[in-house]
Amino acid sequence: MTDFSHAVRAEWLKLKGSPMVRFSFIAFGLAPFMVGLFIIFIQYPELAVKASSFSAKAQVMNIQPNWPSFLAVLQQALAVGGILVFGFVASWIFGREFSDGTLKDLLALPIRRSTLVQAKFAIYFIWCLGLSFSNLVIGTGIGILLHLKDFSAGPQSLTNYVITTFMVILSGSPVAFIASWGKGYLAPLAFVALTLVLSQILAAAGFGQFFPWAVPGLFSDISGGTNLLTGWSHVILCLTGITGYFLTRIYWTKADHIS
Repeated sequence: MTDFSHAVRAEWLKLKGSPMVRFSFIAFGLAPFMVGLFIIFIQYPELAVKASSFSAKAQVMNIQPNWPSFLAVLQQALAVGGILVFGFVASWIFGREFSDGTLKDLLALPIRRSTLVQAKFAIYFIWCLGLSFSNLVIGTGIGILLHLKDFSAGPQSLTNYVITTFMVILSGSPVAFIASWGKGYLAPLAFVALTLVLSQILAAAGFGQFFPWAVPGLFSDISGGTNLLTGWSHVILCLTGITGYFLTRIYWTKADHIS
């Protein structure tokens, strides 16, 4: 086995023994159930009388009882909720070594620091991909139970869902650097909260296409913002993801973690 595979295996063992993985899947998995609930209120208007707030929300979001609408709203939940949950994943993977006091033991291993960073990013990618895929599977099951229509239009929505997944994963790499630089959980979680707030403000002001954390939301067409995106929007998002990775790698490689 290579050093990289050893490092990935070590990170994987940490995940298996942590309740954070189960917590993240449960928390993120609430989204498809909420979307399914909106669909139920649309299919059965008589139930909406007892839950007028849900019904009103479904009407505002223009949800329809069909597969394209269902997957689109699931994609929107991924674009917004994923920024929070994927950011939490990155902060936990990179910040726990500092908070738990295990960093010195980790760095004492005969493995390059850059390899350790690559392994952590690999686990981050797998974890986030698993979260996204889990929601898609749950959502598909709910859609089948609700007998949604127009399945033939689903593939394009599925493609957009996959693209949104990679967008949100890219946007989370700077959180890894903040967690490393801040030596724990507090700084990255504050950073994630700030990006969510700024995303809403800048999107409302018409500048969301230039803010990388707002791009997934605009792509998912939460407020009809898909047409606002340009090629530069995708370039900025990709550069943000790449920059976050290299800043994290440089920090772990060059910083003095012993003192």
